Amino acid sequence: MPVTAKLSRKFYDTFGDDVANELVEWFNQVDAQYKSELKDLAEAYFGKFEARLQAELSALRAELLKWMFVFWMGNVAATVGIVFAAIKLSR
Repeated sequence: MPVTAKLSRKFYDTFGDDVANELVEWFNQVDAQYKSELKDLAEAYFGKFEARLQAELSALRAELLKWMFVFWMGNVAATVGIVFAAIKLSR
């Protein structure tokens, strides 16, 4: 919801309705421009943050997959060793 600038009645009486309304319009245009620029700047920074976060998450996922592989290969090796030991002991 936009906020419209308002001037006092004395200002209108001193400078006239045309000048006062023109000044109010100018204030509103400047306000809208600053809001637009701030929004664009915030979106740009959020985009950079999001890209960096995605890169970090991708690196984390790769690291996690690597360690999961190491863990499961260790478990498979231990299980195979236990099975061979059980077979050898049962003979």
